[in-house]
Amino acid sequence: MVPERESLRERTPAGATAASRPRTNRLDQPLPRRRRILPEYDPEAFGRLSERIARFLGTGRFIVWMTVAIILWVVWNIFAPSGLRFDEYPFIFLTLMLSLQASYAAPLILLAQNRQDDRDRVNLEQDRKQNERSIADTEYLTREIAALRIGLGEVATRDWIRSELQDTIKEMEERQNGHRHDPVVFPAERSRGRDADDR
Repeated sequence: MVPERESLRERTPAGATAASRPRTNRLDQPLPRRRRILPEYDPEAFGRLSERIARFLGTGRFIVWMTVAIILWVVWNIFAPSGLRFDEYPFIFLTLMLSLQASYAAPLILLAQNRQDDRDRVNLEQDRKQNERSIADTEYLTREIAALRIGLGEVATRDWIRSELQDTIKEMEERQNGHRHDPVVFPAERSRGRDADDR
C-alpha cells in the first residue's frame, strides 16, 4: 500500500500548480490562428476586381476585341501551314476557351450585381430615412404655421387699430362739440365701411 502512495506522489507534484493541470484555452487570451488550407483573400478587393471585369465585359470594346481574337484564331487555323496549326477545323479548343471564358464571366457578373444590389439597398434605406425626416419636418412646420395663423388671427392689425383710433378721435370731437346724438358704448359697434376681417 505504501509503495502505491509513493508512486502517486512521484507522478503528481505536491500542491496545486498550473503545470499539473490539463492545458485549456483561456478566456483572457485570444485563440491561436488556425492553419487554413485555402489561401486567404480580401473579399472587398476581390469584389472591386470583379466589378471592374464585369464593367469591361459589358462594353463594346470587349466585343470588338473578342471578335478580332476569334477571327484571328479561325484564320490562323485554316490558312497557316499544317505544322503551325494548333486547332483543326471543328475548332474544339476555341469552343473550350469560349466556354471557360463564359464560365468565369457569369459568376463575376453575378458577384458585381450582388454588390450593386447591396449598395442600392443601402441607398434606398438612406433615402427612406431621409424622406421620413423630411415628412416629419414638413408636418412640424405645417403645425407651426397653423399655430402662427391662429395666433395672428387674435392679434390686432395696424389697420384695425388705426380705424379704432380714428373712431375714438371722431367721438371725442363730437363730445367736445356737443353734437353727439346716439350713445355708443363701443366705437366698433358703428361700422363705417370697415371690413370685419380687419380686426
